[in-house]
Amino acid sequence: MKRRHLFALLALAPLAVRAQPAEPTGPQPELPKEKLAIVSRDGTRHDFNVEMAMTSAQQTVGLMFRPSVPPDAGMLFDWGAPRDSQMWMRNTIAPLDMVFINADGTIRSIAENTVPQSLAIIDSRGPVRATLELAAGTTKRLNIRVGDKVIQRIFGDAS
Repeated sequence: MKRRHLFALLALAPLAVRAQPAEPTGPQPELPKEKLAIVSRDGTRHDFNVEMAMTSAQQTVGLMFRPSVPPDAGMLFDWGAPRDSQMWMRNTIAPLDMVFINADGTIRSIAENTVPQSLAIIDSRGPVRATLELAAGTTKRLNIRVGDKVIQRIFGDAS
């Protein structure tokens, strides 16, 4: 009897393997873009055209394998509702700034100059609605800081 169960499990094993998502081996196609602005404490507005990572599959690949990110571009990961955001740089070859954004559009935290290919967890330090990835050095160059306001439709704003 036990032998039959073992054979049944072995017969199902290939199905379980096929159900696993494939490990990404290259960049995903460019995602749909939307406007996003960050307004700093002094009222300066910085405009970006960002790719929108809305699905789990898009968010899993993110900016992996892309050699660079343009200075006025990036990728916005919309989590749909506030949650802890834990990112890493596996298969990401361009250094990034990660901006963690509260549901009201204020910046909760920033991780500057993340290390390419690193498996270290980059944590939002609390629940956020979205994570914005920009080219490394962007937040320093534009003096973007915690508390600044992100304007984008997912935060109830038009950009």
